[in-house]
Amino acid sequence: MHMENINTETVLFSLPLARLEPIFKGWVRDVITATRPDPPPAADPERWMNLQELCEYLPEKPKVQTVYSWVSNSLIPVNKKGKRLYFLKSEIDTWLKSGRRKTFAELQAETSKRGSR
Repeated sequence: MHMENINTETVLFSLPLARLEPIFKGWVRDVITATRPDPPPAADPERWMNLQELCEYLPEKPKVQTVYSWVSNSLIPVNKKGKRLYFLKSEIDTWLKSGRRKTFAELQAETSKRGSR
């Protein structure tokens, strides 16, 4: 058989399935790894956000004008540099958590602690 007669796109070989399986698994793993999107960066609590980023970050996705109203009424933690507003993620997270209402069980536990003093 001459080399010019060999189809270079098709290779036939005889290997037991047990030897082929790890090869195929490796190929599949490589394809999955190559096509998987990069994980999002870890949320940095000391990250600064501008007004647009803050609006996208907040769960209710408020309008810019709403946030301006919160700022003017001192309802939200803000840092101002010139005319620009900046929001520190850790301060915003604390502000969001401060609106949490206690459960009935938590309120009862506090009442019990006060009564036992």
